[in-house]
Amino acid sequence: MTCKEKILSNDVADIVTDFTRPEPGQEILLDQECVALLEGGFQITYLERSMLPPLNLAGYAYHLIPKCYGLMADGGPGGEPFDPLSLIHSGIRQVQLPPLELTGRGTILAFLDTGIDYTSEAFRYSDGSSRILAVWDQTIQEGTPPEGFLYGSEYTREEINRALQSENPYETVPTRDLNGHGTAIASVAAGSSIRGGVEFLGAAPDADIVVVKLKEAKQYLRDYYLIPPDVPAYAESDLMLALQYLDGFAVALSRPICICFAMGTNSGARSGESNLSRYLNLIGRKRSRAVVVCGGNEGNAAHHFEGRACPAAPDVPDYEDVEIRVTENNRGFLAEFWGRLPDTYTLSVRSPGGETVSGAGVRSTRSIETRFVYDRTRIVIDYLLVEESSGEQLIVLRFEDPTPGIWTIRVEGENGCTGGRFDMWLPIEAFLYSSTYFLRPTPYTTLTMPAYAQEVMAVSAYNDANNSFYVNSGRGFGRSGELIPDFAAPGVGVSTILGKRTGSGIAAAITAGAAAQFLQWAVVEGNAQYVYSRDIGNYFIRGAAREPELQYPNREFGFGRLDLEGVFESIAR
Repeated sequence: MTCKEKILSNDVADIVTDFTRPEPGQEILLDQECVALLEGGFQITYLERSMLPPLNLAGYAYHLIPKCYGLMADGGPGGEPFDPLSLIHSGIRQVQLPPLELTGRGTILAFLDTGIDYTSEAFRYSDGSSRILAVWDQTIQEGTPPEGFLYGSEYTREEINRALQSENPYETVPTRDLNGHGTAIASVAAGSSIRGGVEFLGAAPDADIVVVKLKEAKQYLRDYYLIPPDVPAYAESDLMLALQYLDGFAVALSRPICICFAMGTNSGARSGESNLSRYLNLIGRKRSRAVVVCGGNEGNAAHHFEGRACPAAPDVPDYEDVEIRVTENNRGFLAEFWGRLPDTYTLSVRSPGGETVSGAGVRSTRSIETRFVYDRTRIVIDYLLVEESSGEQLIVLRFEDPTPGIWTIRVEGENGCTGGRFDMWLPIEAFLYSSTYFLRPTPYTTLTMPAYAQEVMAVSAYNDANNSFYVNSGRGFGRSGELIPDFAAPGVGVSTILGKRTGSGIAAAITAGAAAQFLQWAVVEGNAQYVYSRDIGNYFIRGAAREPELQYPNREFGFGRLDLEGVFESIAR
């Protein structure tokens, strides 16, 4: 197979590492394969799966297995008239007008998503030409990849403009957004007024646009994570390459850029040390960059459990029972257990029929597989005493064909535990075959990854019609008390060119548009030329709208509600 064929083949695994030299003993193996190098010492190595051990934590370090990310905005069939209130309540519309006239002019808004409908009037100038600088479609292999990349097809503005002038644009530029998520996100952040009497306006209607249409995760990853068919899922490896491509436009064009990340996952320690989080941090530490990440839609999903395995008092048991309700037609799911330092923990599992898998032997360096006598369920338990990026104990439980009912996981602290605090997460809602949830969940620390990265703006969602928090939005804080989310933005019933949509991905899109407006003022117009992503987040925090009866920061709204007009009022004071 050629390198390109390996990258696309399900028989080849994507291995994400944060070093560029092979480990001892791997030199020969790497010589036979292909490698994609990323900035900051990251690399993606493509290895034939037949040469590798089975996909589990006994054969791989946790951070080597690409995580899968899902979409974070939902919507109806469309057709609703444009409603500008979300832009007004965010202080965005006010600064589009004189005297500031901030419309994203001179900036770039970048999206990695399901693609974009490049034929839409919302992404064109008044003369009909395209505002899109380029699209890298990772799913089309017939064209030419971007320079320095090994797969997909790149379509430039010149090619898009030729397509728009033809009778059948898709014969010239075949990239499409069949899902609509990426188009909706881009329209909220960067949509411009539509010609022909149809009213619409995004936050930064004069920003240029660059897009990556992501290819979906390989089937072997979908099988490992037990992701249902036809559910969009995107691998960390492709996301990191997309980010490198998008960030390159800031260098090539010497212009400020804002990257909008409207996806999330429940895989990870919430420490901000995952490969993707660290790569986002690398980008966010560069001048004239802004990175906006949504907080996910898991706040009301009952997919997080926080417990304590050590007795808090003499009459309290020295264990914690975690109950998971599994409904019918669930083919399987993963549950991740993260034990806080310095303690260690043992798990045992009881089926709805009463059979129990003892925690003895969980420390084994191999995967522990169990099949129940009276249940058809197969459980694989992987154990890591020290997970590399966080230093914490990680136990992954993989349920295949779980019997409907209540599954109980008993968590016990070992060797005189000192605190016994632990967390468990189930997959995001979209990655489950049927309703699966903790019976005693906590809605907090439910922001999805990579919202815990330090150099990004992490955004939750609220309903700007009544200033109430969106019940499904992820909530803070971080596991170690990190003060996230940074702030909340409108995310309920927000107008897109495909109708009204809801979710934290929409809140991220509004914030990304606002960041482009700010980058125009700061960098393009020379008022604060050396801003970084965290600087912009701090400006936004200072100008956020806050209610006198609430204490800030809080787990829902962070430091308040996005108010771009308030940002400039705070600067003027």
